[in-house]
Amino acid sequence: MEPSSATESILADLIAFDTTSRLSNRPLIDYVLRILRDHGIEPLLIWNEDKSKANLWATIGPKGPGGIILSGHTDTVPVDGQAWSVDPFQLSERDERLYGRGSCDMKGFLACVLALVPKMAQASLKRPMHIAFSYDEELGCVGVRSLIERLQGEPPGAEFCIVGEPTDMRPVIGHKSGRSYKVQVTGREAHSSLAPQAVNAIDHAAELILFLRDIAAEMESGKNDPLYDVPHSTLSTGMIKGGSAINIVPRNCEFVFEFRCLAGEDAEAIFERIEDFAETLVRQMRQRAPEASIRFIDQYDYPSFSIDAGHPLVTLTKTWTGRNDEAKVAYGTEAGYFSGSLGISTIVCGPGSILQAHKPDEFIARDQLRRCDDFLERVLQFAVNETAAHLTRGKR
Repeated sequence: MEPSSATESILADLIAFDTTSRLSNRPLIDYVLRILRDHGIEPLLIWNEDKSKANLWATIGPKGPGGIILSGHTDTVPVDGQAWSVDPFQLSERDERLYGRGSCDMKGFLACVLALVPKMAQASLKRPMHIAFSYDEELGCVGVRSLIERLQGEPPGAEFCIVGEPTDMRPVIGHKSGRSYKVQVTGREAHSSLAPQAVNAIDHAAELILFLRDIAAEMESGKNDPLYDVPHSTLSTGMIKGGSAINIVPRNCEFVFEFRCLAGEDAEAIFERIEDFAETLVRQMRQRAPEASIRFIDQYDYPSFSIDAGHPLVTLTKTWTGRNDEAKVAYGTEAGYFSGSLGISTIVCGPGSILQAHKPDEFIARDQLRRCDDFLERVLQFAVNETAAHLTRGKR
């Protein structure tokens, strides 16, 4: 396809990098480095342990307070097993839709940010603009943590953060926290004809899963926030495996569950209930098999995010987007780290629809990219405008 703008051209390049979370993001980061260095911007890279992945932090403009962070993640979910009708790693166009893995979630926003770099570099900024690109967001917002730790040690003085997840360019003012655990249930195996002498790991895993379902039902009738698309906290089991043959009582069973809690919900208290029930099961299992156990292994844990609808950043974002509505969403983002760990006023707003994310033939509408380009132009003008630089002083 022939790109119709600088943003589309950059998006085509970004899509060509397979940055599925299991792979390195270094080729994409090298590409971003070239763009930034071509405009005299030297970013900071925060590497993972084996230097296969990096977070990127870049500051444009004056050093000092009042900065604006533009935040996004570089990784995508896999395409394995999905029925794509186009090449997922080559940007293609049909009916004003741009197809490719990550086009919506969230390389569209990254492309809009990078397309603005020449103007940011040339602008007479009164407040700095920061670019924060992370890795492994799709694994539970785990990669950004090292960036947050670095910024805690060297505070950037930023006043606002915009996380560009796909929201149809609607300001999102809250999302739920998320936790996930792998559960390993160990019993005692035996020939199935001697089943009463064994401890069936699948049976006891099933009891625990049914307990999780009961908690999920409590959540459905519990605390409620109508601004969310799913207005209550949720809990679900996602994967399970166990056993080796029909005539062997299984010694092992493993499953994975997650829960997503409204802001203010005590996730730790919920997990303690689950642990207590598991301990009850273990005591029963050990009456026959002292070696029996149930083990919980953390998969991810990211914080909830919330900003008051009357906050100046929300008002500004509505002005920048030309919208007068706001929403809360069930899916998670890195916003809770910027707002909670760094104390930076944060909002989630970006191009594309979450309904297209993670699906085969993922796409972003051209109009969404144009609207995001316009949005970021207005953010840039805010950073240039000396009057605007004092607009929010004292309103934290």
